[in-house]
Amino acid sequence: MSAYRTISSTVGKHLKMTVFGGSHEPSVGVRLEGLPDGFIAADIDMAQLQAFLARRAPGSTPYGTARKEADVPVLTSEEPLTFEIYNKDQHSGDYKGLTNTPRPGHADYTAGLRYHGEVNMAGGGPFSGRMTAPLCIAGGIALQILAKKGIAIHAQLVEAGGVQSANVPPEDDPMYQRILAAKADGDSVGGRVRCVVSGMPGGIGGAMYDGLESLLSPIVFGIPGVKGVSFGDGFAVCGMTGSENNDPFCIAPEKAAGAACGENTVGGDSAAVKTATNHAGGILGGISTGMDIIMDVAFKPTPSIAKEQQTVDLAAGKETTITVGGRHDPCIAVRAVPVVEAAMALGLLDAMLDPSL
Repeated sequence: MSAYRTISSTVGKHLKMTVFGGSHEPSVGVRLEGLPDGFIAADIDMAQLQAFLARRAPGSTPYGTARKEADVPVLTSEEPLTFEIYNKDQHSGDYKGLTNTPRPGHADYTAGLRYHGEVNMAGGGPFSGRMTAPLCIAGGIALQILAKKGIAIHAQLVEAGGVQSANVPPEDDPMYQRILAAKADGDSVGGRVRCVVSGMPGGIGGAMYDGLESLLSPIVFGIPGVKGVSFGDGFAVCGMTGSENNDPFCIAPEKAAGAACGENTVGGDSAAVKTATNHAGGILGGISTGMDIIMDVAFKPTPSIAKEQQTVDLAAGKETTITVGGRHDPCIAVRAVPVVEAAMALGLLDAMLDPSL
């Protein structure tokens, strides 16, 4: 029995997800409540779910941590639906001596203020990217449910360390070379993941805090390392005029009796009304338009780096330096791609389960 306090976190209005455990605890897990009526554990395609988890799992790429975890989900309860993943490859000794010397950029110091040493912070504890494994179980299930409704979600890394992806194989992509260069230098880089949803019907969401952006953002910001979320053109709208930013409405060619959408029409569902552009990212007033939903997510550089950094010795009350050991991703955004897909799926399914629809 662990002497540490177990931390859990819950998100969702109609579909509630609770994530629990820690990076160096015996397991990490997830509980789902409010799934569609009649949905049971036997409806889950476990092979498909395992394949989805493998995209996030550590130890499979030179652009991520060397920690190796199979990330096999174990069903521990059918009501409420609960899965756990048992941690197998913790190196807790890598984090000895850090209790009184908080790592810059990590939650060590703030977790100490909040939990007073009651939480196991080895490997980042409940603040670790390890917690995205159970999130991906829940999101993988949501993806399967949405796929049956004709909704597809795809994310990709589009920028890392200030270098845009060339959309070529990683070994030839300067973006990935930038990540490897940071790794060789004992450093890390941030990155941006873009997520696109196709087949989303219009009319989902609501005003203000019932809006899709309001529902999606808390789930995405719960992903460790996320520092920014935007939809459509995001912060670029600050430099646009209304005439540039507004998406003109038009009639889909196959539904048109007169004027129709031009060749610039992108994505969308099968409804007649489209928009000629998609600066709004498929959401207006918090409600889906029927066009592709587009969301960008900004990840900070991994704070655990091999370079010497300044910190404080809390016990001695003086400044000191620290070098962080252990195994860490040189760019957390690489393995975060399926995590963003999972978060998007959970948020959209939650919105679609609104009983007022």
